[in-house]
Amino acid sequence: MPERSQPAPDPAAPQVTPHVPLGWESDTLLGGSFEQAKLGPATLVRLRPEVGALPPHAVVVHVHGYNDYFFQEHLARAFARAGYAFHAVDLRAAGRSLRAGQVPHYVGDLREQAADIDEAARAARELHPGLPLVVHAHSTGGLTAALWAHARRGTLPDGSYRGPDLLVLNSPFLDLPGSLFERTVGTWILRIAAPASPHRVVVEGRSEYATHLLAANGGRWEFDTRLKRPEGQPALALWMRAVRRVQMQVARGLRISVPVLVARSDSSGPDRADNPLLDAQDTVLDVDQIARRARRLGEDVTQLVVPGAVHDLSLSAEGPRTEYLGKLFAWLEERL
Repeated sequence: MPERSQPAPDPAAPQVTPHVPLGWESDTLLGGSFEQAKLGPATLVRLRPEVGALPPHAVVVHVHGYNDYFFQEHLARAFARAGYAFHAVDLRAAGRSLRAGQVPHYVGDLREQAADIDEAARAARELHPGLPLVVHAHSTGGLTAALWAHARRGTLPDGSYRGPDLLVLNSPFLDLPGSLFERTVGTWILRIAAPASPHRVVVEGRSEYATHLLAANGGRWEFDTRLKRPEGQPALALWMRAVRRVQMQVARGLRISVPVLVARSDSSGPDRADNPLLDAQDTVLDVDQIARRARRLGEDVTQLVVPGAVHDLSLSAEGPRTEYLGKLFAWLEERL
């Protein structure tokens, strides 16, 4: 039987936990300049600074999406060149954190993975005390990071702040693609059916997008196909219910208290191999939905539209990828 999702501390509940030094070791997937450390049920990855490099002026934590993990070495190095100490978190049941018997990415409540972001943010602040913290989160990771930032808008009992100073959402999964009828009826069915059949497949998960990205299929990127499956990762009922619960919170409006950058492609299209714009559109989410829901995240939200970008803007072709990173860093420097 698959391992059941375990409850995690609610990141909205103020907590002060003792410091536990991280046990760093060479990263099992990227090696070289990267190190990893266990972070409870999650895994923290960092890029070691080059000898002689200037001290960073800010620290970043990257959060991956569904059917995903941290493998974007080029993103880490781009942040490092721009003066950021780079970290990434592989959330529980994903990537480096996937344990035997677990269903990949399966959680029954996104607050479980929000707790992983909380611990990653805390660790990054302790490693680089006094530096501003930027959280850069993609897709479902962006939805979870928005929930976390909303919950962390206050201070802890000791007066410390464990939320982000700036939040960047790269194509966040803020709503479910489809018609209003499909989203409404589908959510109602999930509320009833998910507790009784938590492992029922509700979306098969076939991903031409992921297939097209892989270098072995003619794409630009190398990644571990056991952790980011070209054939996609099926979405299960209880996980989807957890996603819809947070998306409904977003629809009602969040109160993220720090500046937010929401970045997306300029168009969406079908996730089919015969789509001539498969490499120039978001074929996973509806960019118009992202635009509408972005306005409900907080009072200070900037939207960045990148023509010709794919779902993960940092994995786009060179032109849109360069534009995304350039405008991202310009926004960060302006706000920092």
